[in-house]
Amino acid sequence: MATSNTYHHGDLPSALVRAAIDLLEENGAAELSLRAAARRAGVSTAAPYRHFADRDALLSAVAAVGFRDLAADLLAASAAPRTAEDFSAIASAYIRFALNRPGLFRSMFAEPCDPSSPERVEATTAIHNYVRSVVREAFPQADEEALATAMWSLVHGLAFLYLNGKFDAAVPGELDQRVNATVRAFLAASLPATIPGRGA
Repeated sequence: MATSNTYHHGDLPSALVRAAIDLLEENGAAELSLRAAARRAGVSTAAPYRHFADRDALLSAVAAVGFRDLAADLLAASAAPRTAEDFSAIASAYIRFALNRPGLFRSMFAEPCDPSSPERVEATTAIHNYVRSVVREAFPQADEEALATAMWSLVHGLAFLYLNGKFDAAVPGELDQRVNATVRAFLAASLPATIPGRGA
């Protein structure tokens, strides 16, 4: 955490982004501002404007960090998915990221971000390309873009259902069981003849 006691010099943009992420996790997006990030980083309230034009620009940098961290979690869950269990592991990793870092996750998708931010565009493109590559390798006969969009939408919807308390992730095993059943049902309905791991 970047504070007045720890930040003295160096990479101010990164310190401000770290401070913004801390604020998001503590208080949600409503409390985030350039001034608040500056106070948390221990710099003057004018300092952020040397690097970020406004709050949206800061949020774009925050979102870029979030998408990179999310991508790392998905790759750790399964770098080359082939079976229904692999896809379930990726879906569970996505949802757990949302539950473990709700303030950051919500800001990644719900907050306005500058689409001209190269860092954010690169990070979101990497996630999109990862999902498309998963579909391309596992389901070469499928419509790559359409299936990638459907899969992402399904998992993203589940993440927000858990975030908003519609499902209870605190029940032992509930999340993994629900995600596994949902992924299998989706694959069975979408690709009944080519489900990796069907019947496993």
